[in-house]
Amino acid sequence: MPLSAGEIMDRLAVVYGEPHHQPSFDPLAELILTVLSQNTADTNSGRAFVQLMRRYPSWAAIADAPVEDVIGTIQGGGLAQQKAPRIQAILRAVRAREGDFDIGFLADLPLEDARAWLRALPGVGPKTTACVLLFALARPAMPVDTHVERVAKRLGLIPQKSTPEQAHQLLEALVKPEDYYRFHMLLIKHGRRLCAARRPLCERCPLEPDCPSSILRPAAQSNDEPSSAGSVSKARTSAAAKRRSR
Repeated sequence: MPLSAGEIMDRLAVVYGEPHHQPSFDPLAELILTVLSQNTADTNSGRAFVQLMRRYPSWAAIADAPVEDVIGTIQGGGLAQQKAPRIQAILRAVRAREGDFDIGFLADLPLEDARAWLRALPGVGPKTTACVLLFALARPAMPVDTHVERVAKRLGLIPQKSTPEQAHQLLEALVKPEDYYRFHMLLIKHGRRLCAARRPLCERCPLEPDCPSSILRPAAQSNDEPSSAGSVSKARTSAAAKRRSR
């Protein structure tokens, strides 16, 4: 029987510690930082954000700057050619809709209205929306990045064929709203440190005894088993072959 979300969090908290939520209450900064963090290490995206804040005195200055200058400013964060025009498009859209860059009103909108407002911005998807709502405003939204999605699929919490958008919806329904931050932070740490995409360290995993994707047991792979483990199924076959050869 698969582990419940609560059991997963409790076991992971023993390894990684309990996360403590401290909302930033700066939703626009959170939005831009989240765009910068896409497909980029946190240290690099954080450095790019700091450079952006140092170079420009205001959001308006970023929105109106030559795109080549913004690209150069955030170059160290990765994918600057794609992210600079996206950031400018978002800032311009916010200004066009609200007359300024203050989006603190999202804290008071009904949750689904706040979600829809953010999703209407250019290039803003479900993960970015959830990051702004949860991290900046402490609103109940579940960010599902690649690590969270991979771990959830390997544990059998959501179907392997779930799209990223479906993963957000399914996990929000599965986890209690008051646990969204805890669940996200613990699964993202687990996905980075132990449940890696290519070589999961199952022998060190506190969830291994109940994980349907463990490479330590030569289980036959069913049609709906998380093959997100790609390499996990190969590693399982290899591990089984080594045991038979001993």
